[in-house]
Amino acid sequence: MNQPWLQNFDPLGNPVLSTLAAAVPVCTLFYFLAVRRTPAWLAALYAFAAAVVVALAVFGMPAVMVAGAVADGMVFGIFRIAWVVVAAVFVYDISVESGQFEIIKRSVGEISSDRRLQVLLIAFAFGALLEGAGGGGAPVAVTGAMMIGLGFPPFETAIMCLIANSAPVAWGGMGNPVRTLVAVTGLPEADFSAMIGRILPLIVLILPFWLIRVLCKTRDMLAVWPGLLVCGLTFGGIQFFWSNYMGSALVDILGGIGTLLVLAFFFRKVWSPTKIWRYEGEAAAPPVDRADPLTFPRIVKAWSPFLLLAGFVVLWGLAPVAKVLDSYSWKQPVPGLHLQVIRTPPVVLKAYAEPAMFDVSWLSTPGTGTFIAGLIAGPLLGLSFKRTLEIFFRTIRNLRLSLVAIMAMLGLGYLTRYCGMDATMGMALAHTGAAFPFFGTMIGWLGVALSGTDAGSNALFGSLQQITANKLGLSPILMGAANSAGGVMGKMIAAQSLVIGCAVTGQQGQEGALFRAVMKHSIGLLIVVGLLVMMYAYVFPGAIPSGHKYW
Repeated sequence: MNQPWLQNFDPLGNPVLSTLAAAVPVCTLFYFLAVRRTPAWLAALYAFAAAVVVALAVFGMPAVMVAGAVADGMVFGIFRIAWVVVAAVFVYDISVESGQFEIIKRSVGEISSDRRLQVLLIAFAFGALLEGAGGGGAPVAVTGAMMIGLGFPPFETAIMCLIANSAPVAWGGMGNPVRTLVAVTGLPEADFSAMIGRILPLIVLILPFWLIRVLCKTRDMLAVWPGLLVCGLTFGGIQFFWSNYMGSALVDILGGIGTLLVLAFFFRKVWSPTKIWRYEGEAAAPPVDRADPLTFPRIVKAWSPFLLLAGFVVLWGLAPVAKVLDSYSWKQPVPGLHLQVIRTPPVVLKAYAEPAMFDVSWLSTPGTGTFIAGLIAGPLLGLSFKRTLEIFFRTIRNLRLSLVAIMAMLGLGYLTRYCGMDATMGMALAHTGAAFPFFGTMIGWLGVALSGTDAGSNALFGSLQQITANKLGLSPILMGAANSAGGVMGKMIAAQSLVIGCAVTGQQGQEGALFRAVMKHSIGLLIVVGLLVMMYAYVFPGAIPSGHKYW
C-alpha cells in the first residue's frame, strides 16, 4: 500500500517560483490556443503533458498517483461531459434528419424573425433552463445546434452561447454548486444561495444588453432595449426571489421557463422592433404561410425532440429519481490515490485525505436521459430505429477530436487538483489584503477556467475563501458566494466549453480564435462581479445574509 502524500503548495521554497511553476500547464494551454492557434485537441494534449511533467518533477507527486488522478478525470469526462455533448448533438441531428427542424425555425420566426430577439429566446432563456436542469455541456451544445439550424453564423453562435451560459451557472444542475459550497465550508445553504442571488441578478440586468451588443452595433442593440430590459428584469427577478426566499434547486429552471413565457408573450402581443434586424446580406425571413399554418400539434411534434430532452434532463435531476438511477452506478476507489493525497492548511482548516472514486454513473448522468430522448424522438418523427442509431454513430464520428480534447482537459483538471497546483495559484491571489474581495472573486474565475465547472471551483477553493475571509475579518458567506459568482464568468473560457462550442457549430480547429474572442468578455464581466463584491464587503455589508454567527 502506498504511503500518504502531503500536498506541498510551495515545492520550490519560493512562493513566486512555485506559483509560476503551477501556472505552466495553464499558460501552455492558453499559449497554444490563443497564440499558436493550435486545434483544441492538440493544445489540450500539450497542456496535459506539461501538467504531468510539473506534477512529477516540481511537486514531487508519485507516479502512481499521477496516473490515478488522470484516470479519475477521464472517467468523469466520459460520463459527465463527453456523453452529454454527444447526446445533445444526437438529438439535434435527429431533428434535422427528420425535417422537423424547419418547423422549429418557422415557429421561432413567427414569435420574431429578428435575430436579436431569437438570441434572447434560445441562447439566454432556453439555455438557462437546460443549465438549471443538468448543466455540463448541454446548454451550449443544444442552443448552439439550434441556432446553427436557424441560420446563425457558426462562430458568432459559439460566442453568444458561451456568454449566455454564464449567470445561470451558479445554480446549474439543480443548485449543485451551492450545495458544494456547503459541503466544503459547513455554512448554511440558504445564506450562500441568497448572497449569490444578490450578486448575479445585478449582472443579469446588463447581460442581455452585453450579449446583443456582441451580435450587432450599439444603435441596433439600443433599438430593442424594451425587449432586453424585460428579459433581464424577468430572469433577474425570478433568480433573486427564488434564491433568496425559496431555495437553490429550481432557480434556473423556473427562471428559464418564466423568461421564455414572458418574452414570447411580450414579443407577440405587447412590443416588437420597428425594424427587423438580420445579418448583412441575409434574406428577409419568409412571410407567414397562411396556406400552410403552423398548428399547435405540428409545433409540438417538431419541438418534441427538445421537449423530450428538457423533460428527461429535469426528470434525471429530481432527487428521488437521481437516487434510484445512481444506485446502478459503479463506484470504486481509485487504486493508489483514494485517501492517499493529504490536503493541508492553509488551504483547508485542518488536514484531510482527499477521496478519489471512479464514478461510472452510466445511468444517472444527464447524457443518458438526453440519449433516451433521442432514441424516442427518432421513431416519433418517422425515422426507423436503425436509421436513428446510424445517426448516433455518425454524431460520435463527427465529434471524435472534440472528445479527445475533453478527455485531455479533464485529466489535466484532476491532476491539477490532486497535485495542489490549483491551490498554489489560489493562495497567491489570497495574499492581497483589503483587495481580497476582488481577487477572491478572481480565484473563483480561475477555478472554473481550470475545472470547467462552478461546483468544481467551489470544491477547490471554497474552504480557502472561508479561511482567508475569517483572517481578514470579511464574511465567509460573501467570499464563498464571490467564488461561485466570479467563477461563472470563467465558464466561457474553460477548454471544454470552447471545445463544445466549436464542436456543435462545426468549427473544430477554431478553439484558439474562439478563446481570444470570448476572453475579453470573460474578463470584463469578472471585473463587474469583483466590483460588486467589493461594494458588498465595504459599502453595504448589511446586505450580506447573516442568519447565523460565523465567527
